[in-house]
Amino acid sequence: MAQEPDIFDIDTILNQWPFKPGVIAARLIRAGDGREVIQMRIEMGLLQMEVSGRPDGEHPGGAETCLEWLSDLARSQGEAFAMNEAQCLEIDREFLQFYHRRICCLALRQFARAMADADHVLALMDFVAAHSPNQEWTLSHEQYRPFVIFHRIQAAAMLALEESGGEAAVETINQGLDRMREVYARFEAAEEFEEDELVEQLNLMKESLRQEYHVGKTLAEQLADAVSNEEFERAARLRDEISRRGQSRPK
Repeated sequence: MAQEPDIFDIDTILNQWPFKPGVIAARLIRAGDGREVIQMRIEMGLLQMEVSGRPDGEHPGGAETCLEWLSDLARSQGEAFAMNEAQCLEIDREFLQFYHRRICCLALRQFARAMADADHVLALMDFVAAHSPNQEWTLSHEQYRPFVIFHRIQAAAMLALEESGGEAAVETINQGLDRMREVYARFEAAEEFEEDELVEQLNLMKESLRQEYHVGKTLAEQLADAVSNEEFERAARLRDEISRRGQSRPK
């Protein structure tokens, strides 16, 4: 006599959605209560994440996220604040959860959400740098800052492309590269910037956009040329145009 299928069995889901190595497989679905969630297929199962707040839906310390909880504690305790082992573990969990959701949002072309998740992790890194129990633990997080910025640049550029076109996307990448260059300079690794694989990928993305959308020099690039050539009236006109356009672009 055949057994009734266990209500916890997920074989049907996994069989209908096979794992593919090297591919970020993600989808937006409606949960049983009607809320939207993100699912990610992984090698031995799947992850399900909330689309806002902390991806696991938990509320550390009663706050929306671990960052919010610990930031409130740090403000209330002042110089007496020191993270314990359990709080450090919560930060590590939040880093990983936001990584998974960020790459899913990129794959799903949910670019605004990907940017928000990248910003959250960068803020979490800033908090770690300010309140870490030791330098080794700080660096274990800080080493990923260029990678997180890389994801943010990708998301911001694609959002700019959708909302404002190819030139806006190219300029967004230029601005992101400037931000990444500052990070390398801060860690006294400026000479490594041009050789970095992430920088190379962003430059390839930028040139691909230039070709596909027939983008010449952006306004900011023209402004740099005008200043270099001491064409001050032209530079002033370009600044005004950049300011006007910048009011409606993603940051």
